[in-house]
Amino acid sequence: NRASAPEMEDDEDAEERACVLAEAAALKKLATDYMHPEVGVTATDGAAFGRNYFNRASAPEMEDDEDAEERVLVLAEAAALKKSAMDYMHPEVGVTSADGACFGRNYFNRPSAPETEDDEDAEERARVLAEAAALKKSAMDYMHPEVGVTSADGACFGRNYFNRPSAPETEEDEFADERAEILAEAAALKKLAT
Repeated sequence: NRASAPEMEDDEDAEERACVLAEAAALKKLATDYMHPEVGVTATDGAAFGRNYFNRASAPEMEDDEDAEERVLVLAEAAALKKSAMDYMHPEVGVTSADGACFGRNYFNRPSAPETEDDEDAEERARVLAEAAALKKSAMDYMHPEVGVTSADGACFGRNYFNRPSAPETEEDEFADERAEILAEAAALKKLAT
């Protein structure tokens, strides 16, 4: 018990310090295992073991890859057969096709089909018929002016040169008829005078 001797810790403090250091070492090992998974797990305890639930004797049988592929094919065929049966039993649903390779018989280009026009002849005929329809419309517009002109385009407009405020004044029908009578009488008198 000399004065310069280091202080001695009592047993309680020594046990506490040993416990804290053991916990720190365990935490360091856990952190190392977490940060370095490539190291792997090593067990030194003979009582540590795990059970393989897949290869044990009482495990249900697992399929081989070939059997799994065969099962997938069989299920796909069954689904296709079910679709065909539904199409056959329910024709009201109709046929839809997204496959570009779907095709049917062409009844127009087969050897026994009646002859059809060439594309050029069909285009020429369509052009002639369009011209004939335009000529018919023009003739109807000319022969029936009472029908009037109808326009569906709001941008179409024209100017009335007869009823505008700046138009020269025109005679009313009464005055025009009276003037025509006076001119006719004057012409008859002139003819009698000569």
